[in-house]
Amino acid sequence: MARNKYNVDETLESKFDISQLMRSMVYVRRYGKLFVAAFCFSMISIICGLLLPLFTQNAIDEYIPDKDVRSLVIAGVAIIITVIIQAVCNKTRSRATAKAGQAIIRDIRRDLFVHLQELPFDYFDSRPHGKILVRVVNYVNSVSDFLTNGMINMVLEGLSLILIAGFMIYMHPGLSLVVFSGIPVFVVFLFAIKGVQRRAWQMQANKQSNYTAYLAESINGERVTQSFAREEYNSNINQGLSLEAKDAFMKAVTVNHSIWPLTLILTKITTYALYIIGILYFRDSLEVGVIIAMTNYASRFWQPIQNISSNYNQLINTVSYLERIFQLMDEPVTVTDEPDAEALPEIQGEVTFDHVIFEYEKDRPILRDVSFQAKAGESIALVGPTGAGKSTIVNLVSRFYNIKSGQVLIDNHDIAKATLRSIRSQMGIMLQDTFIFSGTIMENIRYGRLDATDEECIAAAKQVFADEFIRKLPDGYYTQVNERGDVLSAGQRQLLSFARTLLSNPKILILDEATSSIDTNTELLVQEGIKQLLKNRTSFIVAHRISTIKGCDRIMYISDGKIAESGNHEELMKKKGHYYQLYTSQLTNE
Repeated sequence: MARNKYNVDETLESKFDISQLMRSMVYVRRYGKLFVAAFCFSMISIICGLLLPLFTQNAIDEYIPDKDVRSLVIAGVAIIITVIIQAVCNKTRSRATAKAGQAIIRDIRRDLFVHLQELPFDYFDSRPHGKILVRVVNYVNSVSDFLTNGMINMVLEGLSLILIAGFMIYMHPGLSLVVFSGIPVFVVFLFAIKGVQRRAWQMQANKQSNYTAYLAESINGERVTQSFAREEYNSNINQGLSLEAKDAFMKAVTVNHSIWPLTLILTKITTYALYIIGILYFRDSLEVGVIIAMTNYASRFWQPIQNISSNYNQLINTVSYLERIFQLMDEPVTVTDEPDAEALPEIQGEVTFDHVIFEYEKDRPILRDVSFQAKAGESIALVGPTGAGKSTIVNLVSRFYNIKSGQVLIDNHDIAKATLRSIRSQMGIMLQDTFIFSGTIMENIRYGRLDATDEECIAAAKQVFADEFIRKLPDGYYTQVNERGDVLSAGQRQLLSFARTLLSNPKILILDEATSSIDTNTELLVQEGIKQLLKNRTSFIVAHRISTIKGCDRIMYISDGKIAESGNHEELMKKKGHYYQLYTSQLTNE
């Protein structure tokens, strides 16, 4: 049952859409010189390969019977030089295509990454991260391989086929028809299995995507897995998805490899037919060298046909991968700068909600006609039941979402008409789930302001009481931490987040359950640091602990998407309403 959510496969019957391939040409054209060079060297290599049977035929039919040692030596030297030229050309072509391929991978991934950073939060919330990862890594690799090698190979194999056919007709038109007679059989077989091929490889891609999605989630949730002793259960899911990926791959490979036996059979049949027909019909006029050269060309003739069919299958897969890559690139950025957006000037921090209505889903409002004004430097606490809209309010201050109606203003500037960078660069946001990046403690603090000195980072850590525990770490501020800071406690990660935010010196500060992971003793130490953090800043604090927000200038109780009560601690206690009940219930629990 749990595995089913990872078996959501993309459509397998989507039609071949050449427009996806044409769209990808913007990346190919950037490295046109490399592709032209690769094509030219490949053509030289092909021609060299086709000249070798001619040299052999001349040596057998003319130089050896005439005992022309001089010409035979020249032919041998020519063969050696031709082979060397072919090897050099192949190596040069490989380097050119590899360079172009890696450049294309870099460009596509850069565009994907830039776009991913602009997508709204709900995009990442609504799909497994592994499904996104497989597009950026696996699909891009496959696409790059075709755009660099596959396309060139298809063109070259086609030209090679024409050249081989031309050499055979030039050498002996009658025997050439014997080789060509196998083409209708191959074409009928190819058309018979092409649909099966396409579906098999698309299924393989889907199953691999499912497995990657589950693997990424399992790694991120390893602590929960071990906490609930779900190792065996998860291993069974992993085994099932891995087996499906393996079976899909084997089926695709089996179908694809059915072409090779056919070309081998046709090669052998046409080769033997050359001998038989040559003896029966052209015995008097046929020389041994011609037979040898023709059989050589016959074996070469079927190789490009086999390669073209394989490349065609790769083309089908590439188009389906491109469709998914461009689908990600075309995912709408719902929160973005308006065409006439202007940079917000340096702000004082006054925030106004003017009849704001907001909804995540149509006709299901989260905020219902919310209006309030926070003066510059004022601290506002948001309390209330889960799902009432507290975090939504602070998310709208940062413009992480677009509102349905009304206005959110900062210093009387409508933030919908301001650039996102100018808004968020003047804000400090600390969430309950603090993210720690791979690197040193110092680097994580400096993330708040990249040009900060070590001394400034240390000063910020001291101000929020993080300095003491940092200095006890093995390498102090230069201790390496892994992604999400697993070597640190939840409270220590929050203190690092405080230092990072303080370093950025924001005008508006948002604490969304930022002290929930800090124990009571640590919280008491941090209170003075938080006071320093809040000084001369407009702040919005979402918290369940009353002790965190008692000293705020104003407390707003949010219920059912509206502001049910507003005032300072003393005023709300006198009302004996929602806030009073919340406060007294916490005192009773404590």
